[in-house]
Amino acid sequence: MTIRAALFDLDGTLVDSLDDLTDAVNHMLSGFGHPSLTASSVRRLVGKGAHNLVRRALETESEEAIARGIELFVDYNSAHVANKSLLYPGVREMLQRLAENGIRLVVISNKHEALCHLIMEALGIARLFEIICGGDTFPEMKPAPLPLLRVMERLGITAHEAIMIGDSINDIEAGQLAGVTTIGCTWGYGGAEDLAGADHRASAPHDVATILLNNGV
Repeated sequence: MTIRAALFDLDGTLVDSLDDLTDAVNHMLSGFGHPSLTASSVRRLVGKGAHNLVRRALETESEEAIARGIELFVDYNSAHVANKSLLYPGVREMLQRLAENGIRLVVISNKHEALCHLIMEALGIARLFEIICGGDTFPEMKPAPLPLLRVMERLGITAHEAIMIGDSINDIEAGQLAGVTTIGCTWGYGGAEDLAGADHRASAPHDVATILLNNGV
């Protein structure tokens, strides 16, 4: 079966956004009078959406506090979404190579959809993508397979014609549950244990292009 679509995670896969995320988290924490977190601490909170990130950063189960925290976090991140964020080396070239070879490009992130658009526009890659969806686009987010299934339905392709590419266990599990081949990116925020179940490993973006253009074999 020919691979027709590449389904990419965003943070930790295409974009190194950790410093901007850390600044947004610390802005949010300062609004509650809490001490700042290091980037390495924030790295462990990233990947399951803003609600989970804020809940864990504030160490609270209060939905009122979490809602206020999300507002502070999103407002700050929206205004400073790409102050420090950069594409990982080789990502732009990899995306262009895939597009030139007729691979349809999609982002499936757990970041808010509006923030996905903002950062991708700021970094000049949004135009390459046919679909950009975030953690609030569908009723469920990764590791649930629903976003992948909805995207494939929209593209009119089967699971055998898509590959999920990401750096975390959320990406690998979502791909597995959707019946999609997976590529684990070793340069991202996830650890080696997160990628243990991936069908392929990529140590650099050009590896992703090679796997995809060989139809995932």
